[in-house]
Amino acid sequence: MFAGFLEQFVTVSGACLRVRTASKGPPVLLLHGHPRTHATWSRVAPILAEHFFVVCPDLRGFGKSSKPVDMPEHAGSSKRAKAMDCIELMRHLGHERFSVAGHDRGSYVALRAALDHPAAITRLAVLDSIPIIEHLLRCDEQFARRWYHWFFFAQPEKPERAILVDPLAWYGGSPDVMGVEEFEDFRQAVTDPSTVHGMIEDYRAGLTVDRRHDEEDRQARRRVQCPTLCLWSTKDDLEDLYGDVLAIWKPWTTLLEGGPIESGHHMAEEASHELANRLPHFFSAG
Repeated sequence: MFAGFLEQFVTVSGACLRVRTASKGPPVLLLHGHPRTHATWSRVAPILAEHFFVVCPDLRGFGKSSKPVDMPEHAGSSKRAKAMDCIELMRHLGHERFSVAGHDRGSYVALRAALDHPAAITRLAVLDSIPIIEHLLRCDEQFARRWYHWFFFAQPEKPERAILVDPLAWYGGSPDVMGVEEFEDFRQAVTDPSTVHGMIEDYRAGLTVDRRHDEEDRQARRRVQCPTLCLWSTKDDLEDLYGDVLAIWKPWTTLLEGGPIESGHHMAEEASHELANRLPHFFSAG
């Protein structure tokens, strides 16, 4: 797993992040989603590393990165705080400007980095997502039934207690699909009570402080200033829920492209070769 990559722990102002890096060239930051760690990128990152300086961290609260202290509005788990972690991490590694790709919850961190730090982000890729506020504004019976976990995870204590009874039954995952080492990294994360709490706090922040930040940007009509790529999985439900995914992203961006990828939700694991072809082309363009 990640042959040729350097694993290290980097302390930024708000967290200590486990991170893997490799190669040289234009910098690219890859951000995982829930309930994964950076290991979800293990098949994509080495291909990107042929042409880019690739950085794969565990987000704060996830994997082996530090867990934030519980705060009002779950601010320590906000996407704004995690985006600042990313900016400081990349500066520590010598990069003031970089491209970023985020999947699932990681896409919200990537979006927040692009909105809050436009001078730092050169290209943005968002995978299997629309902005949090756009989900909530469209919330109906179908969304509540399919994405019930957003609202369950917002409740105090009960989500952690339910998950930790049998984390692998709750989350699924398989070494046959993920890879043996990748699955073990995932297993260690989802069976650790502090990590499960950190991951659930990410959702609690989503319905409080993150929603407020998105609403402020939406009302101010702020847009991502760099080129944006939006990809979504055909076997996931974004198209079923919303139809034209790009139409939802359009008001948030200035230059937008994208489309579907034949995959289940965890596309970096299930469609790694196609994703590893799409991302370098986008990051290298223009």
